[in-house]
Amino acid sequence: QVQLVESGGGLVQTGGSLRLSCAASGRTFSTSAMGWFRQAPGKEREFVAAISGSGGSTDYADSVNGRFTISRDNAKNTAYLQMNSLKLEDTAVYFCAATTSWYGLSRLRQYDAWGQGTQVTVSS
Repeated sequence: QVQLVESGGGLVQTGGSLRLSCAASGRTFSTSAMGWFRQAPGKEREFVAAISGSGGSTDYADSVNGRFTISRDNAKNTAYLQMNSLKLEDTAVYFCAATTSWYGLSRLRQYDAWGQGTQVTVSS
């Protein structure tokens, strides 16, 4: 029942940084695990990062590990994705998602609430 709205996307140069935000409405945010996914043109939507409801556990795709950081502020009903050292292949529409499940958070089928997405474009 949580509603999600992403923001913070834009155009950046390789090596630059962006911070994406996912604002949630509804009273179930603190019990929902959050995930970030992305979809590039012609490709399947892929897992980027996930964080447990309490924020105590995180997981990252190998392609972004060490460069991206997922976090959340439950008091503000907001999740974040800090993206550093951006590469051309990071260009995609980024989506946030929420689930009451605690397992299988890298699988998009586990999520039942999705935002509309925000475009991230990395240029050389």
